[in-house]
Amino acid sequence: MQFYKERILNAAQLKRLSEHKYSCTSSSILDAWLQPWWCWLVSKTPLWLAPNLITILGLIVNIVTTLILIWYSPDARQPPPRWACGVCALGVFVYQSLDAIDGKQARRTGSQSPLGELFDHGCDSISTVFIALGACIAVKLGDYPTWMFFQCFCAMTLFYCAHWQAYVTGTLKMGRIDVTEAQYAIIAIHLISAILGPDVWTTQIPTISLSLNLVSNYGVVLMTVTVVFTYVKVIMKGGVGKNGSTVAGTSILSPVIPFSLVVVPAFIIFQKSESHVYENHPALYILAFGMVAAKVTNRLVVAHMTKSEMELYDWSLLGPAMLFLNQYFNNAIPEYYVLWLCTIWVCADLMRYCGQICLEICDHLHIRLFRIPYPPHAHHPHPHPPPSPKPERNDRNRGYNCYEIYVGRYGT
Repeated sequence: MQFYKERILNAAQLKRLSEHKYSCTSSSILDAWLQPWWCWLVSKTPLWLAPNLITILGLIVNIVTTLILIWYSPDARQPPPRWACGVCALGVFVYQSLDAIDGKQARRTGSQSPLGELFDHGCDSISTVFIALGACIAVKLGDYPTWMFFQCFCAMTLFYCAHWQAYVTGTLKMGRIDVTEAQYAIIAIHLISAILGPDVWTTQIPTISLSLNLVSNYGVVLMTVTVVFTYVKVIMKGGVGKNGSTVAGTSILSPVIPFSLVVVPAFIIFQKSESHVYENHPALYILAFGMVAAKVTNRLVVAHMTKSEMELYDWSLLGPAMLFLNQYFNNAIPEYYVLWLCTIWVCADLMRYCGQICLEICDHLHIRLFRIPYPPHAHHPHPHPPPSPKPERNDRNRGYNCYEIYVGRYGT
């Protein structure tokens, strides 16, 4: 594990990445209903707007609106203003919509590339942390810090397991109830908090003597366990590599270790803290470990796309190690200050890694990250398309069949 590498990807990895073909299957309920909205939206998008720029704009909106919520309720116990919950709902909606059309825009402008897939998943890994944290604040789940911890890490685990499955099988598989349904459920939660006030979630249900936020949390955890179990069943059937290995020819269980090195220390540090650093600063704590989880997930996506072995250790783990060692030496430095150092370190390391990976791929593929050739040439179907065209892939990302854009823009 080298602290700084002049190049993260070697020539062989870049070659395999350039040959990578995105493979995804989806049976999502909402995706089919939302296609007309997405197709209309992309038809109104300027042809000069790069797909990756669409993705990053959505992520920025999502992060900013969630940070507003965190500003008013950093411990997830104070009720945030109703308008902040409404703004956060809008932020998730904007992110979800832009995330859904970036691939359509890439296909429309003929600028699809493996970098688009990696950039999309990278932004998703970061957004997952902010969306989950925002939902916990909106329902005041800070009153139950342990359950808030599990809820946020459930979201990160689900996202990681989805890409673990893709690393093993070569295909990203979406179920009937998946990321789109989860995002719209969280939008609904924010809207309820905006209309009725966040305190509505603390209402006790008479028959079972549990608050609404706790009941909803139980539902989320139960659903997470069910979906993770489904992922594990698929993974344990074996991969597409030699002797049932991953796409890189490695053990199908190898991705367990890097993610465990995030989750297990997070829980131990939370439990052993004498100053209750997590209970007093849950938002900051989850952001710190969430960025480490995002870095590890990004490395898994890169390993999948380059058909490479995933390294077990990462320098982002130095952040959690700061907290662990500080506890070992009886909190020589106040834990709150160490937590801030940890957060700054992991955020800087994540940005450095993502930036360097993107630049290396751009250099190899001779493309720009946030710019497409001008003037772009729209790839429109034939003026009289066949009545029942077969989509090339069932996905919302890079390479989506443009017939839907044609229908959305020009009519049937």
